[in-house]
Amino acid sequence: MNNNELKALVSLLDDEDKEIQLHVEQKIISLGDAVIPFLEEEWENNMNLTVQKKIEDLIHVLQFDSLKNRLKAWKETGSQDLLEGMWLVATYQYPDLALERLKKDLEQIYYEAWLEFKNNIHPFDQVKILNSIMFGKLKFAANTKNFHAPANCMLNIVLDTKRGNPISLCVVYMLVANKLKMPVYGVNLPNLFVLTYKTNESQFYINVFSKGIIFSKADIDKYIAQLNLPASDIFYQPCSNMDIIKRVLRNLIISFEKTSDTDKIQEIKQLLQVISDEPGDAI
Repeated sequence: MNNNELKALVSLLDDEDKEIQLHVEQKIISLGDAVIPFLEEEWENNMNLTVQKKIEDLIHVLQFDSLKNRLKAWKETGSQDLLEGMWLVATYQYPDLALERLKKDLEQIYYEAWLEFKNNIHPFDQVKILNSIMFGKLKFAANTKNFHAPANCMLNIVLDTKRGNPISLCVVYMLVANKLKMPVYGVNLPNLFVLTYKTNESQFYINVFSKGIIFSKADIDKYIAQLNLPASDIFYQPCSNMDIIKRVLRNLIISFEKTSDTDKIQEIKQLLQVISDEPGDAI
């Protein structure tokens, strides 16, 4: 379909006949996200507010459909790249965000840590070095003032503001630690996401939300007991990249529930369903 045909379609978005409007919208959506640049140009040049709003809605539908497809592909290829998963989540709010931009920001943090890092020292000391860079030099910190803000789940915003929630700060910390060859993984605790430093010889835990404080299995035992929950391996052992992205999406649902944004709640639930194996897993 050439530009003139697309212009003709767009001109019918405010047709008095609602059936024609619906047909036009469906036709545009069927063209896929390749038509987005044209729609954006039409939005800029069109002075009809009704048409502009319809174009905005169509762009969102196309971007959201594209995101679902990319998220499904990420799952089907093994969800090996956590950074890619976090980037996909962030493109829900920032569809033009480039993955390379996140890679560049993380590379800078890694470089700052690499300058100070030593491989042949005790794991505790390795953690202390990374803590000094993350929380001392670079000033990453918990976003306690706006704990439920959706921005806390958006990696680009976390990297820009250096503020985040437990899981987003853990993701930044873990991605940098892994580049430093540290065996650091995520752990799904109830109401709190933490990291574990795990080798064949030893294992301990890191609370990134509390500036990287180190704690032990006994501390988790006490925490679980206080919550009156039965012990489970999930509270002590590394979780998968898929588990992390699911938890990020669930956090987003909570964020949008706080603002009563029902449309976004339903969309995030759709994203969660895309990567869930069982229908009930998305709830």
